[in-house]
Amino acid sequence: MKLESVVFGIAGVFFGVIVGWVIGSQQATTISRAAPAAAPAAATAGPQAGAAESPGSTGSAAILDEGRVAALRTVAEGDPKNAAARAELGNMYFDSGRYGEAIPWYAEALKLSPRDVNVSTDLGVCYYYTSQADRALTQLDYSLGIDAKHLKTLLNKGVVLAFGKQDLAAATAAWKQVIQLAPGSPEAEAAKRSLDALAAGHQGLGTGSQGESSR
Repeated sequence: MKLESVVFGIAGVFFGVIVGWVIGSQQATTISRAAPAAAPAAATAGPQAGAAESPGSTGSAAILDEGRVAALRTVAEGDPKNAAARAELGNMYFDSGRYGEAIPWYAEALKLSPRDVNVSTDLGVCYYYTSQADRALTQLDYSLGIDAKHLKTLLNKGVVLAFGKQDLAAATAAWKQVIQLAPGSPEAEAAKRSLDALAAGHQGLGTGSQGESSR
């Protein structure tokens, strides 16, 4: 069930902070990786709000190393089958908050290495940040086709569902699945806190404690 008009307020900001450190898959263990939808206070803001509040606007984005980019481009252009160089270029643009520029490099890397779930998930995140929520969900579902238990993909899918599609029930289901698959993991803790924030913003949804009890 989609709830088209749900305002998170303070709970929405808290939710974004909790989930922010796991949005990326390649280097997703640090908060500097990205901050997805960290700032939208309303679910109705949609993906545009997530894109507007990119790491670049909050000071958390890495400074793009143009020399490294040039070197990787040379490698990629000289070796059309080099997926790693293309994925790394995608990572560099992702980390600098330049998601639109990361997309073609991730797409090329994934074409060469179609089973790379991390590249696929980061591509999906880039679609979300560039206001393409439906395409993001399609890409994340592709990732789950590779690995149905990929925690960061499930966590990110919840973000897109909640903020990009305002489908809070489906987002809740995705986060509860994370908790069920890996109780006690950092991803599960992030999912639980996100569910708690969701419950605080809208009565009857979230209920992170229920998610824990279903382990």
